[in-house]
Amino acid sequence: MDFYHLDSSALVKHYIREPGSSWIRALVQSPEHHIWISELTIVEIAAAFGRLYREGRIRESVWQGLLDQFMADIASGRYNILRTLVEDFFNAVFLTRRHPLRAGDAIQLAVALRLRQLVSPYGYQLIFVTSDQALRAAAEAEGLTVEDPQDMPSRLP
Repeated sequence: MDFYHLDSSALVKHYIREPGSSWIRALVQSPEHHIWISELTIVEIAAAFGRLYREGRIRESVWQGLLDQFMADIASGRYNILRTLVEDFFNAVFLTRRHPLRAGDAIQLAVALRLRQLVSPYGYQLIFVTSDQALRAAAEAEGLTVEDPQDMPSRLP
């Protein structure tokens, strides 16, 4: 059993068909894996759906349906949600000194690093899942095992 921390660039693939969507859907639906997200991911996913609608890439009914489904998945406990702590913000500041990260990505990475500290004493491996290349490079530099769903189309989790 592995623990997976999905950032927004990965989790959005569960709802929007993109390269890597099949792999993410299989991962999320597998009872063998613990899927973790940060609280920040909730807002980032909602914002991504809204942006797709405002850019004319999806209809309003699709936008509302995606948001409703995502919020239902949150409410049902499909994802384990790791609370964002003040220490995560301070750790994110230090991460931005070492890596060229945007604010949200630095927070995602700080939360993932804290989650690794929580699960590793129990023998679990944390796998960080992202499709953002700068975030992937920073996570690997920080010693996380990283998977990009776009690299996994033929291999299901």
